[in-house]
Amino acid sequence: MSWGITIALLAALVYLIWLYNRLVHDSNTVLAAWSDIDVQLKRRHDLIPKLVEAVRAYADYEQATFSRVTELRRSSAMARASSRSAGEIGQLEQRLGDAMQGLLAIAEAYPDLKTSEQFTGLQDEISEVEQAIQYARRYYNGAVKAYNVMVESFPSNLVAGVFRFRPAEYFDWEPA
Repeated sequence: MSWGITIALLAALVYLIWLYNRLVHDSNTVLAAWSDIDVQLKRRHDLIPKLVEAVRAYADYEQATFSRVTELRRSSAMARASSRSAGEIGQLEQRLGDAMQGLLAIAEAYPDLKTSEQFTGLQDEISEVEQAIQYARRYYNGAVKAYNVMVESFPSNLVAGVFRFRPAEYFDWEPA
């Protein structure tokens, strides 16, 4: 075998190894970015019962809204625990955010509650967490885009197919 063919085969092998390692790197970046989102969602979920209790003290007759927020929180937490897709979790989180908006709308009817330090502190914390989720979502979706480009474009798609790398799902969620 000539030296030229040997060098060409060696270069092709090095390139395939580089493509594989790049796919692994991008895949792990997506997983790490998802972990950041998960941490923020847990923070948000920990604040929800406190918010429900703060509003409940003023508006006890709004039991349906409290039950809906609590049930959506439980469903969303179960979805994360059962490793559902980012898209499914995003939909559940969107519905939870909408229910929380209903809860905050109830609070608007109670001037004493709106001026309560506990309530305003919780509102501020939730806003901060939702902003952190937005930042984490942008980073995650950027990581997903870079990874998906590698998985779907030629010639890295050949390596991805052989090693069963699959496109990742975007996390679509807009805070209420």
